[in-house]
Amino acid sequence: MSDAPDAPEPTSTARVSITYCTQCRWLMRAAWVAQELLQTFRTRLGEVALVPGTGGVFRVELDPGDGRPAVLLWDRAAEGGFPEIPPLKTAMRDAVAPDLSLGHTDRVQPRS
Repeated sequence: MSDAPDAPEPTSTARVSITYCTQCRWLMRAAWVAQELLQTFRTRLGEVALVPGTGGVFRVELDPGDGRPAVLLWDRAAEGGFPEIPPLKTAMRDAVAPDLSLGHTDRVQPRS
């Protein structure tokens, strides 16, 4: 077995910002969402930023970095609660890496 690294993935200028409420102590949740996205998309995301906010905010936004406008992927004020990771990853993949397989996430059935 070879110890050679895998071929490098293309780097991206896509930027995700996760705005979280400091008053609600949602830093760890925001960090977990960031970790999930970074682990899945590796170099297909150029940056994931944690942005402190107040007033119960939890918002995930994507700037594709290719001239297209930024996309709001999740907003607690509009959607209620917090994002489920599989649909968030699917939306992110569709925007920045449509050729990327999400493995078991692609096979997850929507809740009824």
